[in-house]
Amino acid sequence: MNFERLNSYQAPVRVVLFLLTLLMLWLPIAAPMYLVWGEAVGVALTILLYCEFLGLIWFWGRKISKYAHPFRYYGLSFTAKNGRDFLFGLGLGCVTLIIFFVLQVAFGWQTVKSVDWQSAIAPGLLTSIGVAFAEEMLFRGWLLSELERDYSQNIALISCSLVFAILHFIKPLNVILATWSQFVGLVILSVALVLARRRCDRRLGVAIGLHGGLIWCYYIVNTTHWLQPSGAVPEWITGINGNPIAGIMGIIFLSAIAIGFRYFKKK
Repeated sequence: MNFERLNSYQAPVRVVLFLLTLLMLWLPIAAPMYLVWGEAVGVALTILLYCEFLGLIWFWGRKISKYAHPFRYYGLSFTAKNGRDFLFGLGLGCVTLIIFFVLQVAFGWQTVKSVDWQSAIAPGLLTSIGVAFAEEMLFRGWLLSELERDYSQNIALISCSLVFAILHFIKPLNVILATWSQFVGLVILSVALVLARRRCDRRLGVAIGLHGGLIWCYYIVNTTHWLQPSGAVPEWITGINGNPIAGIMGIIFLSAIAIGFRYFKKK
């Protein structure tokens, strides 16, 4: 196979060819498993898909793009510095959402229920880190890096963020119209995560941590129904269906984080 020719294609073609290759590797295993066991293997098939994704980006990076260290190129490095970045991002995400909810309770927009929220801490942490790692490696790691090879940083940032939002917004038309503000929130969240990676010398630690921290706190509140809207203000202010990024207040918070990563000087 002429790997050099594949590497010469523009980013959209490379991305499509990569995804088609991944699909061809996954379907022959996934289809029979699904036909035999159905929805019971849904999680296993998702894990299989992502493991194949990690293996393919390593192979693609070494053999086609000629990167000496593909994972490091895409922002994943198991170093103390990246570990500190992750912890900082995790703390920032948690503190941001805690302030977000505390303010809503203080304003009378949310009421607090007596629930066993402590039991959601551990599963929430595991879920949030898993989702954050997967999505950051895919979007802010691999996809962003491929776009930056051929386009300016601004075009790559906008394109990556739009793809991220669109893929999270594949829903029936009536749901899209009812939760339109979530699309804006997803775009700004991706912008903040891209800027977080760029601020940290292209390492993904902060982006994974920030994304994970936001998911963790939302998971605890959402699964335990710890907070309940009081009805004092419309949902588009606090977050449609309780989703922080689907409301004006959440969009303001995410914009503040993005501005911070973009303009505050690195110490």
